[in-house]
Amino acid sequence: MGKITVEECGIEGLKVIVPTVFGDARGYFYETYHYEAYREAGIPDVFVQDNQSASRQGVLRGLHFQIKHPQAKLVRVIRGEVFDVAVDLRPGSATYGKWHGVILSEENKKQFYVPQHFAHGFLVLSDYAEFCYKCTDFYHPDDEGGILYSDPKIGVEWPVRKGMELILSEKDTRWGGIDSLER
Repeated sequence: MGKITVEECGIEGLKVIVPTVFGDARGYFYETYHYEAYREAGIPDVFVQDNQSASRQGVLRGLHFQIKHPQAKLVRVIRGEVFDVAVDLRPGSATYGKWHGVILSEENKKQFYVPQHFAHGFLVLSDYAEFCYKCTDFYHPDDEGGILYSDPKIGVEWPVRKGMELILSEKDTRWGGIDSLER
């Protein structure tokens, strides 16, 4: 069984997972997921759907969540580099509205565990990135919610590099701020 290291993020439930990577002249090997190791690390979720997306530099996806069918996610990057963000939307949470961001890349092989009732999004920093994530519930298109990526009440510090043009979907430019959500 592979070994993982868990980094806490200052917001209860969020975790950065650092795998043990075994490398030699042939390349590398690591376990991208092992139920028992993750359960022992405080992530007992059962994942039911895997997703993968590809995006070019400047694409910002988010901040998304499902309303009636909340999903926990385990996310990673298999090519390129992204800045990944989670925002606490748990009613009554001491860290409601707080965010945490982490660089995920093919080089660092880190994963980000995002529990249910968090909004999630990412910004592609490299020329191109492939992003993979496991979910604990199926995607329900009629249940999608979101928060504007630039909501000043949340204040995510997106690392937009000089000369980078942000590319968003139309819906991601129309979400309201955190104050528009029912608590």
